Amino acid sequence: MSAGSPSIRATLRHLPFRALVSAGLLYFIGNAMQAMAAAWLMVEVSGSSFLAALVQTAVFLPMFLLVLPAGVLADTHDRRRLMMSALAVQAGVLVLMALLFLLGGAGPGVLLVLTFAAGCAAAMLSPPWNSAIVDTVPRDELPQAITVVSISYNGARAVGPALAGVVYAFGGAGTVFAASVLGVVALALAVRAHPPRPHPPSRLPAERLWGGMLSALRFARHSETLLAQLVRVGAYSAAGSALWALLPVIGQRQLGLGSAGFGLLMGCLGTGAVLIGLQIGRLRTRFGLEAIVGAGGVVFAIAMAVSALSHSRPLTYGVLMAAGASWMAVMSTYNTATQTSVPPWVRARATSLHTLAALGAFALGSAFWGALSDLIGLAPALGVATAAMLAVLGLARPFPLRMGALPEVTQVGIAENLLVAHEPDPEAGPVAVEIRYPVRPEAAETFLDDVTALRGPRKRDGATFWRVYRDLSDPALFVERFIVASWADYLHQRARATLADQALEAALLPHLQPGAAPQLSHFIAER
Repeated sequence: MSAGSPSIRATLRHLPFRALVSAGLLYFIGNAMQAMAAAWLMVEVSGSSFLAALVQTAVFLPMFLLVLPAGVLADTHDRRRLMMSALAVQAGVLVLMALLFLLGGAGPGVLLVLTFAAGCAAAMLSPPWNSAIVDTVPRDELPQAITVVSISYNGARAVGPALAGVVYAFGGAGTVFAASVLGVVALALAVRAHPPRPHPPSRLPAERLWGGMLSALRFARHSETLLAQLVRVGAYSAAGSALWALLPVIGQRQLGLGSAGFGLLMGCLGTGAVLIGLQIGRLRTRFGLEAIVGAGGVVFAIAMAVSALSHSRPLTYGVLMAAGASWMAVMSTYNTATQTSVPPWVRARATSLHTLAALGAFALGSAFWGALSDLIGLAPALGVATAAMLAVLGLARPFPLRMGALPEVTQVGIAENLLVAHEPDPEAGPVAVEIRYPVRPEAAETFLDDVTALRGPRKRDGATFWRVYRDLSDPALFVERFIVASWADYLHQRARATLADQALEAALLPHLQPGAAPQLSHFIAER
């Protein structure tokens, strides 16, 4: 992001973005209220660190299970319908939770099941909502837009738990669950008023759910930029989940707080996140991605260590604000890097993979740290988490972080002339594609180095096999050969090519013999 990048205030001039973010803030507040009430209720009724941590698992595990299929649907189906359906289900679950706990007819098991069900609805909502937000702003304003969404989300973490603590103290968990429904209704009204932009028409056959999931995983596996971001965010979230999961236990056992006090602890995390969110764009421009992520990891590790030992409320409030600031700075940096590093065809799925890595690791980590706390105690468990967070910093060298360049995410479209006499059925396959290159003998080694750079893009966009061969009868003739599962997958692969891929192909031309050009052939499996 350059010094001349648009400001957050400028990003808010877009009415659909402003409306969706405002409604999203209310929705996030409602979700934060529900999660806080569920966690504190579990501490009160069970007294178990493990069950209290399982509430966080129930909130976030659905993301691990459903967010990738939801991302495929968001990339290929009507996003408005997906969002409205998810919001309707979530509203119904919250109403049921409110009725059951107001009437006093439910226990820990029911609480976990219904919390999980509400989390499933939120998981199905997340990819279409995130991609709809992206569509409301120009690309050069995307980092600021993501920062605004992060501020909104973390502002809700500040306001929601504190508000839930007050409501819980006067009306109990059922009243909090009932109040959470209002945020769902607000977001539904905003989506109805500002529906997401429909997908552009395409002559290509729509991807199926399983095939779309495999496409996303294949893209992540063969995109060094995206893979590095997913590894880093998963590791950071797994280590940092200890503080979030054990916070109810810290509040009750170490600080002697009630529900309102626990809401204040959560509010400190959110307040720190909001304060840093107002400056994170300038900090990223000045110091770079790795400096932000590294400093954030160190600060969060220190905050966990202090929280493990502190019995002072003011000290704990202060370190939690620092922890919230570092969490927001790191996670929004990862999110920005992810969303700016992928082309439009896979954006919702890449966001889903980011969410899967972050919240899946968070859910599993919460259960692990809760069980460890029951086994060895609260302070030792947080000490192990502190060491784990510091160890995560070592991933910077093997998995460097960066934002994608514009040519890497700009698709060039599909060429119409495939030189195919009779186009096969879309499901026919596998399809073998061969490209023959008559290379100048003195340029052979350089050609091999350059053509090998195509392995990643070919496999990233759909190829299941890729190799380069030398013709034994003509040592100057090289053949690039790759296999795609079906003719439809091959058409999709061609449509996914970017300007950066095109530049890699153009770099091969100077190595060819004078007057020669690459020759493309297609083969369909018959037996």
